[in-house]
Amino acid sequence: SHELNLPNCYRDIRDTTCIALFRLIRNERSEFLYENTDTPDVHIMAWTTTPWTLPSNTALAVGKDIEYIRVRSFNPYSGEPVTVIFAKDLRDAMFPGMEEGSGLSEYRTGDRKIPYKILDEFPGSRLEGLDYEQLIDWVKPDEGAFKVLTGDFVTTGDGTGIVHIAPTFGADDYKIARENGVPAMLLRMKDGSFGPMVDKKGYMVPVSDLDETFVRERVSLDSYAPFEGRPVKNEYDENIDPDTDTLDVDIAVMLKQSGKVFRIEKMEHSYPHCWRTDKPVLYYPIDAWFIRTTAFRDRLIELNNTINWKPASTGSGRFGKWLENLVDWNLSRSRFWGTPLPVWRTDDGKESLCIGSVGELKTEIEKSLKAGFMKANPLATFTEGDNSPENYDKLDLHRPFVDDIILVSPSGRKMFREPDLIDVWFDSGAMPYAQSHYPFENRENFSDMFPADFVAEGVDQTRGWFFTLHTIACMISDSVAFRNIISNGLILDKNGNKMSKRLGNAADPFEIIEKYGSDPLRWYLLTNSQPWDNLKFDIEGVDEVKRKFFGTLYNTYSFFALYANVDDFRYAEKDIPVNERPEIDRWIISLLNSLV
Repeated sequence: SHELNLPNCYRDIRDTTCIALFRLIRNERSEFLYENTDTPDVHIMAWTTTPWTLPSNTALAVGKDIEYIRVRSFNPYSGEPVTVIFAKDLRDAMFPGMEEGSGLSEYRTGDRKIPYKILDEFPGSRLEGLDYEQLIDWVKPDEGAFKVLTGDFVTTGDGTGIVHIAPTFGADDYKIARENGVPAMLLRMKDGSFGPMVDKKGYMVPVSDLDETFVRERVSLDSYAPFEGRPVKNEYDENIDPDTDTLDVDIAVMLKQSGKVFRIEKMEHSYPHCWRTDKPVLYYPIDAWFIRTTAFRDRLIELNNTINWKPASTGSGRFGKWLENLVDWNLSRSRFWGTPLPVWRTDDGKESLCIGSVGELKTEIEKSLKAGFMKANPLATFTEGDNSPENYDKLDLHRPFVDDIILVSPSGRKMFREPDLIDVWFDSGAMPYAQSHYPFENRENFSDMFPADFVAEGVDQTRGWFFTLHTIACMISDSVAFRNIISNGLILDKNGNKMSKRLGNAADPFEIIEKYGSDPLRWYLLTNSQPWDNLKFDIEGVDEVKRKFFGTLYNTYSFFALYANVDDFRYAEKDIPVNERPEIDRWIISLLNSLV
């Protein structure tokens, strides 16, 4: 998301993390993992910073070429012998300060150092396709869940080198599960729709919201009841005491009591927050409309290489890398205010119509009138081809009015407008066309205004306005939207945080100008960073500029003015040739000419 790239959206916070133990199912494919061990079970260890997603787990991911080890050790909480699997590179992190193979016979429950012995090692490819038992059996998913998959996003930088996959709460999770036919953990609601175990407000879905048959067949009420209706992050509920244990803590404790966790600890990690509310962001799966921008990736990159970027590194780096790793553009938004998505569909989604103009919509409404689906045409007085403001003032194409329009499908069925809106950045990116009402007007002189010669905006627009301008121009006109661009840095507070009235760290430019003057402010902004670098704004710096630079300049002029007035100097006198002036005068003139 573009908004998650704003400064300070990702923040380091301390959360409860855990390494969960997923019990492998013993069969012909997994039998090699049970050799030379005295424990009845073998577990795969997966680390997560969001234990609240564990009830939605339906897969595990390993790196195909990562080396893994099978280790005989002990559960540090129960003291029971365990055989576990994790990445070889993380051995020292799993068992710090212990020498491999020593101390197994001397271990006693409660010992701080846990001994271990490596039984064998193998690449992740040998784990692919293995089955394991559901970790938290609150809800039974569809067939095909609980498989070990391989993914290129798995690393050994931290954790266990094994990723817990909850397809309803992560882009990588959703993608790898879908590619491998692994179902997501979805609940059937009373209205027949399906959704994740967490609702859009960040609460575990109450049993009362679920379909009764689904509850009877799929839900373990005794297990799920203590957790239903709870927020996954305490910040989502203003009535919760900050010191109250989070859902993460309670789930981790539950796993500890059942012997399904190897380690629980508080850890600092980076997590995205909403820049408006400061609350943690919840990744949530919803149906959405997309523009297949990936089909234009190569052309977008080719056109970008013709743009004169300042600095060049933004064009080839931040923006260029964004294009190289381009995904399809999520066009729709689930909001009320904004530009409505001009798509009408039948209830079953089998027939649809995308409207391209007000004139086309008026014509389609006339068809609906004849079919008896509408009683009047709200666009009846609109005159197609009349582009005057008076004509367009006759209609309102925003919600809720546009939602009342029912169209008729080719087969004669009712079609209703999709309730979503268009991404506001699409509006911004369409600006070159919209400002000229193109293609309905100004076809002849449009090339005089497009593409733009010059654009300047903040670097935070790299994935916002810059991207949408560039993409729409490429798709519609096979052209760049701008030939030259300066990507400005951002003005942050003195600590490097994004300025916000809500946080109280915003600087009021009018108050600063009133107190210090506009020139000291301009000079401070110009001299403290390059235009494309971020500036940490400190009001004391403006005060220093006023005192040291403008104070000196003012005193210099005052000194000159004082004696010029004494001598009645009006600069009407004949100039003295430079070579006849004193050496100090010639020196200062030389400095001036060197400067300018």
